[in-house]
Amino acid sequence: MDPKKSRLNLPAGLESSMRLDTSLTHFPVMPKSPSPKKVIYGDRFIPCRSSSRLETFTVVEKSSPAKEGTNDLYLRLLRAELFGTETFPLSPAGGEQGSPQSPNKNMFRFKIDHSSPSSPLSGIVTSQDGGPECSTPPKPPRKVSKTPHKVLDAPSLQDDFYLNLVDWSSQNVLAVGLGTCVYLWNASTSKVTKLCDLGNRDGVCSVQWTREGSYLAIGTSLGDIQIWDGARSKKIRTMGGHQTRTGVLAWSSCILASGSRDKNIVQHDLRIPNDFINKLSGHRSEVCGLKWSHDDRELASGGNDNQLLIWNQRSQQPVLKFTEHTAAVKAIAWSPHQQGLLASGGGTADRCIRFWNTSKSNMLKCVDTGSQVCSLAWSKNVNELVSTHGYSQNQIMLWKYPSMSKIATLTGHTMRVLYLATSPDGQTIVTGAGDETLRFWNVFPSVKSKVGNPSKSSYTRKLKC
Repeated sequence: MDPKKSRLNLPAGLESSMRLDTSLTHFPVMPKSPSPKKVIYGDRFIPCRSSSRLETFTVVEKSSPAKEGTNDLYLRLLRAELFGTETFPLSPAGGEQGSPQSPNKNMFRFKIDHSSPSSPLSGIVTSQDGGPECSTPPKPPRKVSKTPHKVLDAPSLQDDFYLNLVDWSSQNVLAVGLGTCVYLWNASTSKVTKLCDLGNRDGVCSVQWTREGSYLAIGTSLGDIQIWDGARSKKIRTMGGHQTRTGVLAWSSCILASGSRDKNIVQHDLRIPNDFINKLSGHRSEVCGLKWSHDDRELASGGNDNQLLIWNQRSQQPVLKFTEHTAAVKAIAWSPHQQGLLASGGGTADRCIRFWNTSKSNMLKCVDTGSQVCSLAWSKNVNELVSTHGYSQNQIMLWKYPSMSKIATLTGHTMRVLYLATSPDGQTIVTGAGDETLRFWNVFPSVKSKVGNPSKSSYTRKLKC
């Protein structure tokens, strides 16, 4: 067979494949004709400079005049855009009013684009001298444990809104009134001591340590006040003055104030033999809240008549009356950071925490908590406060002042959280409820990790107390 004829009769595709096969069988292959060389171009395009006017974008020396034949107005406008109108002021006609001043150090000044907060450079802030500086990123919110680190059984802890049965001394000893008895729990050793038993005819209605933590005052159902030495478990004296139960006590440096269901507030002085030195009448119902200010100048009292009264050391009549609460006022706390700042909480029909400036006699803020406010305590380490609640959520809430933003909400008690006390270091609180439990929570930071140190005057006031 003639191989040339077979090749001519084959289709084009088959022919190409057949060429490949025949090349593998050592058929002679015709040499390919040389292809012309390809021109390799670079990756940049360099234009002809003669046709462009790049000289107009050249920064001209400030002392050299504009070249003849160029657009003087265009150059002046360009320099004004680069260096600013303050450096190259323009006359109304577009000409310069004088020679350029000292050069602008920040010719290309960075500014934040507020329209795009998601920009990766949104955290950079321009300093006053024009240089960019990094702003401090916002600190993450402090983590507060939502569970108590310790739970103690407290059998016979009464579910009574008007009593005050828990207090924590500056010597780290917790006093708890259970039925007719008072027990001491040493937080350092976890040792429990039975301090006293009032007997079947009487009962414990309130407990309060002195600020030094050595003596404990106990208010009874019969209206008496007993003073006990906690270290020696010995009763010092008994003082009268009330006709019925004494549900709240408050120590200043040397004066003990007591509030009763008989609507009176009685002041006692341990340095004199008399039962009391003064009796204050202003409430129309049972007195259930009582707190001295940190400088001992003012005494705040709350009652079942929905009133919050402010007394001073010299007057037997209240110097201020606040009647905005619509329920009983038991929760009272003075700020350790600002003189004259008082917080108070209302009962079930009110549910509000209100803040007062006793120096200016006005209300500063009102916050609806959604539940009965049973007690309040201000942190001495940071400007925060904690509140405990009853109907209907039985929660514990941590607040930041003055914004009153919620830091944490703690739950666990199954009944009203009526009692609250703070540890000597200011970090831990203990809460008591009608579910007969005491729960310990770590809610406040330590002094070293706190944000914003209190003023020196605040520390001085606290040390004096």
